[in-house]
Amino acid sequence: MASRTSSPLVHPDMDDLDLFKIMSALTDETRLTIVVTLSVSPGLACSGFTQDVTASVLTRHFRVLREAGLIRQHDVGTRRFNTLRKEDLDQRFPGLLDLVLKESVGRVEPYVNAECA
Repeated sequence: MASRTSSPLVHPDMDDLDLFKIMSALTDETRLTIVVTLSVSPGLACSGFTQDVTASVLTRHFRVLREAGLIRQHDVGTRRFNTLRKEDLDQRFPGLLDLVLKESVGRVEPYVNAECA
């Protein structure tokens, strides 16, 4: 089935992951919440995120996370699925994602209405 976009999704190679881009992406509470949600609900479709922002704003947050190398996205039909790049991040920056998730406790909560696709 055809992709929902005309241009391919760009994901940085593991060797191109930049710590400062990653940390910059995580400074936003919505993006941090997306990362926390994906840590407990891997493979969640974009439509599974319920929040107080518009779809276009949410799309921008996903793009920032993808371009920073925190998530991988792939299309299946008209749905876009998201996963954390935990293995790549752990190999490039050992323990970073675990530390981010640990420090996010009490700061943000996963989206409770998120439904796996």
